[in-house]
Amino acid sequence: MEKIVLQPSPTTPKVNFDSQTGLLEISGKSLPENSIDFFQPLHAWLDNYSADPNDVTSLIFKLEYFNTSSTSHFLKIIKKVEKLFDMGRNANVIWYYDYEDEDMKEAGEDFKMLVKLPVDIVGTDFIGS
Repeated sequence: MEKIVLQPSPTTPKVNFDSQTGLLEISGKSLPENSIDFFQPLHAWLDNYSADPNDVTSLIFKLEYFNTSSTSHFLKIIKKVEKLFDMGRNANVIWYYDYEDEDMKEAGEDFKMLVKLPVDIVGTDFIGS
């Protein structure tokens, strides 16, 4: 399965979804003008990946900022990874946030409350794409 690698733009995050390693990373800023157009290929990739996932899947967020429309897509992506967890697969989310960004920490905590799979919220000195 081909991996997805999208370079960041001023309004879209860097994306690196790698089926071989099971590492799915979204980083940077996410405020796409048309969130459906941007995220639809990621949702489709995850649907295909779910048919034959890696033994371990880690969804990693390293975000500086995201808008409301990105929130719903992030939740859909997290829910797709949660389905792997529900099937008995080793799957988790790692939500990195800058120590100085309480809003980003709270966003991670909000997502954590909405799912059953493990979500680690990790403070760091720097978040960048």
